[in-house]
Amino acid sequence: MRAFLGESLSHDAVHGYVPFSSEADVSRGENSERQVVDHPWIQRLRQIHQLQTAWWVFPTAEHSRFQHVLGVMHLASRAVAALYESLRDACEGVDERVPSRGYVESLLRMAGLLHDVGHGPFGHFFDEHYLADYQLNHETLGAVIIEQQLGTLLRGIRRNPFSRLEDHEQLDPGQVAWLIARPVPEHAARDAQRPQWLRFLRALMSGIYTIDNMDFVLRDAYMSGYSQRAFDLDRLLHYSFFSPLGLTIHDRGIDALLRFMGARAELFRAIYFHRTVRAIDLTLADLFAESKPYLFPGHPLEHLDAYLGFTEMSLLVDVSRWPTDSRGEVRGLGARWQRLLRRELPWKMVCQRNILFAERQAESSSIFSDGRTVEERIRRALPQAAGDPALRVDLARHIYRPHTRGPARDQNFLYDSAHRQVRPLSDHQLFRHLPVSHRICRVYAASDEHARAIAGVLDDLLGPGGGDDLTNM
Repeated sequence: MRAFLGESLSHDAVHGYVPFSSEADVSRGENSERQVVDHPWIQRLRQIHQLQTAWWVFPTAEHSRFQHVLGVMHLASRAVAALYESLRDACEGVDERVPSRGYVESLLRMAGLLHDVGHGPFGHFFDEHYLADYQLNHETLGAVIIEQQLGTLLRGIRRNPFSRLEDHEQLDPGQVAWLIARPVPEHAARDAQRPQWLRFLRALMSGIYTIDNMDFVLRDAYMSGYSQRAFDLDRLLHYSFFSPLGLTIHDRGIDALLRFMGARAELFRAIYFHRTVRAIDLTLADLFAESKPYLFPGHPLEHLDAYLGFTEMSLLVDVSRWPTDSRGEVRGLGARWQRLLRRELPWKMVCQRNILFAERQAESSSIFSDGRTVEERIRRALPQAAGDPALRVDLARHIYRPHTRGPARDQNFLYDSAHRQVRPLSDHQLFRHLPVSHRICRVYAASDEHARAIAGVLDDLLGPGGGDDLTNM
């Protein structure tokens, strides 16, 4: 009989019931998944929005990273149920022994649950505007938290609701930490020393379609009101398997993959890169640059106890008190924070152009790869705007085909049923028709006084047919 007393259910708006193990056997040194879920490092994610600033624009999108990581943990089990047998078969003769399903499933479930544990206030914004000052991002910081703060707890995980580890197996926190980190060129040689089954699993955390982005596309689309079911998750998993080359999709599933990629791209255009969301980000970036010394004491790795209590909610409560601070500079910053919290934004979008880059186009050599360069060209061409400090160029970039280049480029493959062979996914005709990336170039100003002239300058820079005309959208 199934051990119902050792399992709990959490109801999720996207996935329905999400089960996790909840009974720990202290006498045997066994920990439950619930102990990890309830740990302060995970519970703090309740206080960090999943949509870093878009919740200021989409009123129903108030969901947190906590909801998201539970969903990713759940998708880990769905992926293992669909893929474990093919993983084992694909790695036979390469690895001496692929771990049990219980080990692989618990490992991937914990990676899903913990992949965002290093996030600070405003999510990826905090990576760029604070953690980068210390050569960190939320993944590298999260890896330290996993190994140093949660390692003992993870080693005691013996089972999940669907499988259990074999008696001789013990979960390795270092493998969890490695799975959540995106591949970087500098670590390619070292990564190649990892077992093949583990390297294959990484495609489910940082490939084209992952348990992370499959959850956030469904969740963000649903919670923002964009779509109740953005793509066909069941079909995408059904036609996926591991071949000896890696994570592979059967050609019967290519339309489901393209639909997923299209939904993800549309979310970037319509939600994450919404013109008002980007105006909030511009405002927040200026404000954050001056506020950093008063927000957190320094290097997060030297202040992990303080970082544990540092969330979006704690930050917003702190800055709400600044208008009455005894320090004049802090009072001034507090007044500006109040305007942001009231959504009194200094920026108005006056012009927008969309630029698509195909595989053989040199995106890095385009003038539209650097916002400052575009801004300088606008100011040079428009003497009337040259002295206006309230002019800002924002370049939002979405990658349609993740990992077209780089150390993770070979993580996703296609099974061609006509030729009965596995080949790079990029070889598929439909996939090749997708652009590699899409840049949205927007110009923000305090007013639309120079909108027509600015649009003319952008059109000249783009050349004939160089971009979509979306002025004042």
